[in-house]
Amino acid sequence: MVTAAAALPFIVDRDRSRSGLSDGMTDLAAYERFVRRYQNMVFSVAVRILGNHADAEDIAQEVFLRAYQRFDELRHSEAAGGWLKAAATNLAINHLNRYRARWRFFSEEESMPEPVSPAEPAKDFREQIEFAIQKLPDAQRVPLVLFYFHGLSYEEIANRLGISVAKVKTDIHRARERLRRVWPKTDDA
Repeated sequence: MVTAAAALPFIVDRDRSRSGLSDGMTDLAAYERFVRRYQNMVFSVAVRILGNHADAEDIAQEVFLRAYQRFDELRHSEAAGGWLKAAATNLAINHLNRYRARWRFFSEEESMPEPVSPAEPAKDFREQIEFAIQKLPDAQRVPLVLFYFHGLSYEEIANRLGISVAKVKTDIHRARERLRRVWPKTDDA
């Protein structure tokens, strides 16, 4: 449920001696523009994978701290967006793996998400999809996002998550089925 107008709070300490960060960055204003340019994309990647806004903010913050350390390389690079997306993806997956005890791979144990309410006309179609995806269990949401939003193959997803290809296929199938069951039926269909 990230909108283009959403802004991720990012606090930069203008006193470098207290921040503990390196003096490698020469232009703080350029870094602030860099953060503003990419913050929504980084946050969107993290929230899609994690399904949790607070955790996604933490991951985004970590991504931009790492970007700060490499800012001299990233500031003029055309691949900066790709680097940030990859960093957000990897940090989000690492976060899930770190807390695997609360991340259930047995998606059939999860309760059904609530149907998307057609009584919310203010939300556009994309926001409704984002909301429905965030309500999926981690074991289904993560492979689905990596497959459809990041374009990874089943094998790449299996390697990143440390699970079998069959498990990836099953979880993506279950996620699609779950989304079909909770998505409101329309008369146009």
